[in-house]
Amino acid sequence: MSSPSKTTGQKNSMLGSMKETVGNMFGARDMAQRGREQHAAGEAEVKAAKAQGYAEGTADRVVGKKDAVVGAVTGDTTQQTAGNARQEKGERKQEWNK
Repeated sequence: MSSPSKTTGQKNSMLGSMKETVGNMFGARDMAQRGREQHAAGEAEVKAAKAQGYAEGTADRVVGKKDAVVGAVTGDTTQQTAGNARQEKGERKQEWNK
């Protein structure tokens, strides 16, 4: 099974909504039900992808902070700079996945 994807989830959500609308317009209850199910599955995939992205961002923040602190304590400016960059990357990833 592949990782959840916001893009795929949004596509399925939109297609499901369209199927549901068409099904309701023409009285095709089976089509409307399949559309609702596809929409719900798409929304669930978007939420799962956001949760995964947020968790990855958290990991980057923690490891980045640790590297920055170790670099500062040991005087290794390269490690400190890399740690700060990774921490900022994690913060951005968390913001994108709220």
